[in-house]
Amino acid sequence: MDPMMMKALVLCGGKGTRLRPLTYALAKQLLPVANKPVLFYILEQIQNAGVQEVGIVVSPEYREQFKAKLDQYRDWDMSFTYIEQDEPGGLAHAVSCARHFLGDASFLMFLGDNLYQRGVQKFVQNFIVSGPDAALQLARVENPRQCGVAVLGEGNRVLRAVEKPEDPPGNLAIAGIYLFKPVIHEAIGRIRLSRRGELEITDAIQMLIDMGCRVEGELMEGWWVDTGTREGMLYANRLILEEHGRRAVKGRVDGASEVTGKVEMGEGTVIENSMIKGPVVLGRNVLVRDSYIGPYTSVGSHAVVEGSGVDYSI
Repeated sequence: MDPMMMKALVLCGGKGTRLRPLTYALAKQLLPVANKPVLFYILEQIQNAGVQEVGIVVSPEYREQFKAKLDQYRDWDMSFTYIEQDEPGGLAHAVSCARHFLGDASFLMFLGDNLYQRGVQKFVQNFIVSGPDAALQLARVENPRQCGVAVLGEGNRVLRAVEKPEDPPGNLAIAGIYLFKPVIHEAIGRIRLSRRGELEITDAIQMLIDMGCRVEGELMEGWWVDTGTREGMLYANRLILEEHGRRAVKGRVDGASEVTGKVEMGEGTVIENSMIKGPVVLGRNVLVRDSYIGPYTSVGSHAVVEGSGVDYSI
């Protein structure tokens, strides 16, 4: 199987209630981390894996936001299809909403509000070579009660999958990146609503196992952050600036200012009588005057920071 024959599905539904009031105006997957929308990090990983057809499941009220944001960026070597999910009915429900887009293709699925340190090229290639019916990225967590949990047997075979268990059978969380063959649609058709009133993808995975299908798990390398909370957004911002920060000062810095460390500064940005201590990213046409901007901070384009101290912030 060639990755170009696969499709990708990014789940960007939901209301983002944990990030209000920010999400009253903007979908949570479009909020910036290190001055780039969360969704863009995921799309870059999909593109690097060689998948070219991407379906994005969205709430109807946010559809035009997603389209406008992606249309602004012209370097995608991918096509996008926007799929509406009227109500957040669970991850398996989102897959059902995308059935017409997915057809009979195998597909890579991401949760649109999670960020991952590593890409998925190796994950996709292993799926192509070993040929399971489904593959899951797994991560060890301290509190598995808050996650879907998988039990792994010999040969990386998943023996059991359960959603948010009261008595977890282990600490291997299903980390929000999945690969499925089209048999997943049959499995979804056999499951019932969970106690939360949703169609759970974890229940569909367990149904695959019950049907005799082969489901494999792969331990994730690197960090994984859920950006669905303010704390998660700030933590992801810090990790990305720490890992990918660079020094690129394109703006103007006056003689009374000091800029140290990895500071990326966009065109038209002006620093006056201020200290900037990296890692920091400043967008285009930012004005910083009589201020201190400390480490692990990203400032969006056209912002004004005056007479202030800011650190560990977005």
